[in-house]
Amino acid sequence: MNIKQKISVGVLGATGSVGQKFIQLLEGHPFFELTEIAASDRSAGKLYKEAVNWILSTPIPENIANITVKGCNDTFVSKLLFSALDASVAGEIESNLAERGHFIASNSKNHRWDTDVPLLVPEVNPDHLALLKSQEYNGGGIVTNPNCSTIGLVLALKPIHDAFGIEALNVVTMQALSGAGYPGVSSLDIIDNVVPFIAGEEEKLETEPKKILGAFAGDHIELADINISAQTNRVAVLDGHLETVQITLRKKATIEEIIDSWENFTSEPQRLALPFAPIKPVHYFTEAKYPQPRLHRDLDKGMATSVGRLRPCSLFDYKFVILSHNTVRGAAGGSILGAELMAARGFFS
Repeated sequence: MNIKQKISVGVLGATGSVGQKFIQLLEGHPFFELTEIAASDRSAGKLYKEAVNWILSTPIPENIANITVKGCNDTFVSKLLFSALDASVAGEIESNLAERGHFIASNSKNHRWDTDVPLLVPEVNPDHLALLKSQEYNGGGIVTNPNCSTIGLVLALKPIHDAFGIEALNVVTMQALSGAGYPGVSSLDIIDNVVPFIAGEEEKLETEPKKILGAFAGDHIELADINISAQTNRVAVLDGHLETVQITLRKKATIEEIIDSWENFTSEPQRLALPFAPIKPVHYFTEAKYPQPRLHRDLDKGMATSVGRLRPCSLFDYKFVILSHNTVRGAAGGSILGAELMAARGFFS
């Protein structure tokens, strides 16, 4: 689809690692024009190039480098604001801006479990955007991204759940360093090591898929009835979360039927040909040693989930491996795709 006139957007928390990824990915976007950036009070009033410790491999876009950074409580012109704010401050700021008529596409955890807030993965639950009608903000609204490890997981689960139902699953993650933000994990903690704990991650993985895979019920979501157990680990990989998954199905299925459900899975973002939509949301690899973070994290613009090693499980029905890019699909790119879907539905008209 085409947008006749670009939509002005802003980024909150623009100096952090996710904020920088938003700025990188929004450069040259066919729908959106980044015109406003905001950060903490210590950065407000400075030129962006002076306020940011830029850590990405591409340079700061020239049209952004000399923009003056706003404070997050300043006045914004843009109807749409992408939020990469830290959870310690995000909740109140996002609510205030929504009350002032802005739509907030948030990567923070604060509003994910609000009854009327979509926890959006555009291919998985686009119908949940209808929750925005129940929000009582003054012409604005809040849409949230799930946790980065949840997004890759539910993209792989959605085709299976629709076709066969999922009764229970166990997931063990090997999560990349970039998921911890900057400066992140100390080198003395991660070199020659694996850290078998990431605060709050297991709880998110055990709960968020139930809302995302749940049924829209007018003004709330009926949670999916799936028993989930999760263990999370931080590993010495720069980008790309690898997860091993075991599932018990409600309806019997063959390996060929499950692979077929992945290979043929498309959704509204693909039908609309949205700019950040992967051509195939799920890619299945037949090679036993795939997927791998270094080789496959950038597949399909970094927006697809890679799956491999589907085989029978002696405790559950089946087990397999998934991989997704945590800062693209799992953070900024996922929010941008969600905003593209909102634009296609006329939310910013």
